[in-house]
Amino acid sequence: MLISALSFAFMGAMVKLAGDLPVIEKVFFRNMISLIVAFILIKKAGVPLFGLRKNQKYLLLRSLLGLGGVILYFIAISRLSLADSSMLNKLSPFFVTIFAWFFLKEKLLKLHIPILIIVFLASLLIIKPKFDLSVIPALSGFLSAIAAGAAYTTVRFLGNKEKPATIVFYFSFVSVVGLLPFLIFKFQMPSMNQWFYLLGTGLFAASGQMSLTYAYKLAPAVDIAVYNYTNVIFAAVIGYLIFNETSDLWSTIGIMIILSTSVFIYFYQRRIRVRMENMESSL
Repeated sequence: MLISALSFAFMGAMVKLAGDLPVIEKVFFRNMISLIVAFILIKKAGVPLFGLRKNQKYLLLRSLLGLGGVILYFIAISRLSLADSSMLNKLSPFFVTIFAWFFLKEKLLKLHIPILIIVFLASLLIIKPKFDLSVIPALSGFLSAIAAGAAYTTVRFLGNKEKPATIVFYFSFVSVVGLLPFLIFKFQMPSMNQWFYLLGTGLFAASGQMSLTYAYKLAPAVDIAVYNYTNVIFAAVIGYLIFNETSDLWSTIGIMIILSTSVFIYFYQRRIRVRMENMESSL
């Protein structure tokens, strides 16, 4: 999970370093490389490329939501500091909680409601709502978390119905095919340096996705999910070292509140799980 968090932080840096290339172009090459990696993994595992017929609408929904989330996240990265854009995107687990309760009928703890309110208010310190176009990058980061939360909820619904490699390949395939017409219409030839950064974007994204998949495969989500928030710390350090970025006071307060809340809910849920396991083992 730590490798995944670091990889995604470097991916964000590559997106910023790619400069003034269109966001669609950055997302296309990010997913093109992920498509190649996913294809190799699928062929190695011998699982279906596009999954079962009965799951097509859910795989397509996950892919479209994921694509929208990546586009919005890249817009945020291009205009915000790496730390701020990463923190807004990391709100996705809280939206997973809401969507899973509403659509999948998963249990919502009483503590979740005040936690969600606190996290939302803290996110406003980063977004700093204004009635002008300057709020668009921060709003994009927030909306990327909603789209990602919806996408992850769809993945949770698919559960054991499809292999992780199939889900990743389907998402990458839909992204590449869906963005190709826009890429052709508005292609901007990258410089040699920009080609290097586009390649880095895809490689770090693939590394982050694979590490994330293996992390959830090797350990329960409730035990390791909190480590994903180290991405914000990595992003802050990388942003400072490469771009000399520093978050303002209100953003820093918002980030600290969200991180603290995430750590608290992590230990709270873990304690409940351990208690339930002890009760079951004593029966």
